Amino acid sequence: MTALLEICGLNTYYGESHILRDVDLTVNAGEMVCLIGRNGVGKTTLLKSLIGLLRARQGSIGFNGAVLDRQAPHQRARAGLGYVPQGREIIPQLTVEENLMLGMEALPGGLARHRRIDPFVYELFPILREFLPRKGGDLSGGQQQQLAIARALLGQPKLLLLDEPTEGIQPNIVQDIESAVRRIIAETGIGVLLVEQHLHFVRQADRYYAMQRGGIVASGPTAELSQDVVNRFLSV
Repeated sequence: MTALLEICGLNTYYGESHILRDVDLTVNAGEMVCLIGRNGVGKTTLLKSLIGLLRARQGSIGFNGAVLDRQAPHQRARAGLGYVPQGREIIPQLTVEENLMLGMEALPGGLARHRRIDPFVYELFPILREFLPRKGGDLSGGQQQQLAIARALLGQPKLLLLDEPTEGIQPNIVQDIESAVRRIIAETGIGVLLVEQHLHFVRQADRYYAMQRGGIVASGPTAELSQDVVNRFLSV
């Protein structure tokens, strides 16, 4: 199977601090891959390197048959990378509808050509239809997370990057998000690269990679994810 995303020998720095060290990782279409590791090991840095917010010094990022190494973030988004950052980054003074519309800037022609919100996002997250006129900043954390995922989906990504989507969210919303991600994969065939600490969500992925000190130190099917690996790389 040809990988949708293929990262080879990726090295990223903050200034002179070497954060990512020779990272190799793949994600296939229709597959959920989970990246686990304790805080500060480089997981968010990897996602930011993929979307182009940080420029890797060495290595390559192959995506859907193209090389993204020199592309700007907006070019990567239009190539099919959808990014839901840690902290959600909803624009608080815009309405829910306006926040959703921004996701379509990733489509060819942007908002000049695309103004219709795909009703699929309302099927995933029904509360968003009810809250369309509300300001994004007035939503709860869990509602903002649903909005952030829906906004990314409206760019019709081929790969969805999710950074800690259940962090600080009430348990019932966590279940809704888990169910939505499973449905997204089943009904659209896109790939998902998930950074997550919630073990129940981690085990729903097809494969996992564990990070330590900026490098990949373990990987395999999540069906074979042992308690020892969980204790070493996931437990606080």
